[in-house]
Amino acid sequence: MNTNMEERIFIIGAGAVGKALAVFLKLEGKNVCIIRGSVDNVPTQMETITIQVNGESIKECEIEVSALSSHTTLNGLVLVTSKSHGNKELAESLSFKALNQPIVLLQNGLEVESPFITKGFIDIYRCVLFTTCQQIANNLVNFKPVAVSQIGIINGDSEKLEHIVSQINNDIFQFRAEQNIQLTIWKKAIANCVFNSICPLLDTDNGIFLRDRAVMDLADKVIDECVTIANYHGVDLKASEVIESVKMISKMSDGQLISTLQDIQNKRKTEIETFNFAVVSIAKKLGKEHEVLQTKLLGELTKMKADLNLKL
Repeated sequence: MNTNMEERIFIIGAGAVGKALAVFLKLEGKNVCIIRGSVDNVPTQMETITIQVNGESIKECEIEVSALSSHTTLNGLVLVTSKSHGNKELAESLSFKALNQPIVLLQNGLEVESPFITKGFIDIYRCVLFTTCQQIANNLVNFKPVAVSQIGIINGDSEKLEHIVSQINNDIFQFRAEQNIQLTIWKKAIANCVFNSICPLLDTDNGIFLRDRAVMDLADKVIDECVTIANYHGVDLKASEVIESVKMISKMSDGQLISTLQDIQNKRKTEIETFNFAVVSIAKKLGKEHEVLQTKLLGELTKMKADLNLKL
């Protein structure tokens, strides 16, 4: 394991999360580079990126931004913040450039690590994000921390996990090691089933669940369905835990738009497949698809809305 404090940190994904993390790490003296996740064959350049923290304090610095094709190998820590729907293609590309390097997936959703497992990556870690980010302009991002984001092992060991946390933890965008990451993954994925379907369908911000009792009642029903599947899947989770998490996120990110709504507004593909549809897929394998009818319907409606918007 490379324990050199100057090891290179590659952030794949030039969206709001990737930009915010890059700035915070660079300001702490880390050797960090952003690699565009969906755009290739563009020149490497320095870009000034500005982050508004909670809409108030400003953090700004120059970050090296490049394309994956610009790198023959990625020798260092690889953080993936790009959209999970591109993971199959990304795992294929990285298998030639970073197969033996630690990969941390800073992506919410279920089973987003599967393409990397299939390609034989040795060190795979999942990070469950507890923050909201919204790109206001090209290189201007509004960042709101909700809680400490958690990182756990998919393939790897505890020593490497602790090293990864020490490399990327900072005062603003905080991380910690979590041994039972699957419980956290499911808890956050279910919350995302709520936020990433209901908010886009209502064209509203994350605070709606505290402002409208009827909307929270619908969220409760989705949570009950998804927790039932989590329990069948062997994850010991209670609906009350997820409800409290949804309320906390709603409060801490009041006024912020969920990523799926941002994607729809910007005519981008959404990640609804790793949220509602992923729960439905697991339910189907368990013979319990009839248990997630509302979760499925909300997911289908969200996908229809996104697909129709792409055609406009």
